[in-house]
Amino acid sequence: MYFENLGEYVESLEKADQLKRIRTQVSVDLEIAEILRRVMYQNDGPAVLFENVEGYKIPVLGNAFGSLRRLKMALDMENFEDIGERMTALTRLKMPHGLLNKFKMLPKLSEISDYGPKGTNSGPVTEIIETSNPTLDSLPILKSFPNDSGRFITFGITVTKNPETDVRNMGVYRLQAISPKKAIMHWQIHKRGALHYQINKDNMQKTEVAIVIGADPATVFSAVAPVPEGLDKFLFAGITRKKGVDLVKCKTVDVEVPASAEIVLEGYVDPSELNIEGPFGDHTGYYTPPETYPTFTLTGIMMRKNPIYLTTVVGKPILEDAYIGKVIERAFLPLVKLFQPEVVDFSMPPAGWFQGLAIVSIKKRYPGQAKKVMMGLWGMGQLSLTKILIVVDQDINVHDLNDVIWAVTTRSDPKRDTMLVENAPTDTLDPASPLLNLGSKMGIDATKKTKEEGYERPVQEEAIPDEGTVKLVTKKWNEYGFGE
Repeated sequence: MYFENLGEYVESLEKADQLKRIRTQVSVDLEIAEILRRVMYQNDGPAVLFENVEGYKIPVLGNAFGSLRRLKMALDMENFEDIGERMTALTRLKMPHGLLNKFKMLPKLSEISDYGPKGTNSGPVTEIIETSNPTLDSLPILKSFPNDSGRFITFGITVTKNPETDVRNMGVYRLQAISPKKAIMHWQIHKRGALHYQINKDNMQKTEVAIVIGADPATVFSAVAPVPEGLDKFLFAGITRKKGVDLVKCKTVDVEVPASAEIVLEGYVDPSELNIEGPFGDHTGYYTPPETYPTFTLTGIMMRKNPIYLTTVVGKPILEDAYIGKVIERAFLPLVKLFQPEVVDFSMPPAGWFQGLAIVSIKKRYPGQAKKVMMGLWGMGQLSLTKILIVVDQDINVHDLNDVIWAVTTRSDPKRDTMLVENAPTDTLDPASPLLNLGSKMGIDATKKTKEEGYERPVQEEAIPDEGTVKLVTKKWNEYGFGE
């Protein structure tokens, strides 16, 4: 069963012994972040609820999604590929001919309609409304690393609308608080929120935004998921949890937000107001240097009577974001297969901070197919920012780095099988890119080669045991004294 709000999820975590409550007084200045990092680096450490935050009345929740076990609970599923399967099923729907066939289609159409967001006049998030003198000072915003330039909202869901289509987007972009009513919006150029901002900027308009801090798990996941262009993120949240999200209108801006949210910051981003943001200790393990970004102005706050402030901390992998990224990887595999049918499996190792490295296995049928897949994936949404792509045959387990390394070292020649692409889009946060947002990419074809691909030697046979001996040893295994 899906969770209607963050509080329900916290209760479920506690019942499953997946939550640690800390009642000792803690500081938002470095202390909470250090505690969370230590817990995250433990591998499968619990979610942590800080109930006594110095100077604040609102408790802080961290590491809420920092394990695959918790994410299975959060999204109520064992197989994350189910999300992608639901999406691909929707893309294949065709309205049938004939009245009888159309009647047969009604249950499926009704199911789709259940996924869509629904408007409501009020909800828990409207219990407290402040529009006369809203302030960021009431929120326990963290400073995570000693050289961070200030305190950052790290798990806020920024809601915007495409000015040309009205399609809503949700994205998780950090904000640096610089005054009681101002925060710098880290809108990387490739992000959809930045596109909405740019369209408004070109028309000399401000961008109205709402920043949701704490929502039901499916909505939080949907905010970070790289869904296809043109798909309403709230619809995607409904697809994920198999139930539409109830939305309420903000009080000072024309934006809708989840009625069951914990805290909502309303405001606008003015293209004429820019500030220097950063440095900030990021998920690459390095400080991102100071850069100029637009500024968010707070115009109102809505919140529950007893809200929870959801946060996350990042740094050198592997931390909470790695687990969320792994779910995204599995959830979007069916969509990757939809556009690249030869793909068998796909992995983005957490140590490569997801944009740094991707490994793909394919069912190879013809020469040059690995390079075709590389170019196809580099043309797909956020995969366009992937720095290194390794393509292997379907007999290689993309989740076993030893197997991948074996394929790279025995099936690829550096000169023949390495493809370099210069002056290509790169992740804004890539510390190795020679220019901001622009650098090179490398593709490695680690598939078995054909003569057409320049392999002139006799194909070397892979050394594997014969089936008869394998069956014999399996049958006699216990007799050898090894046990089960």
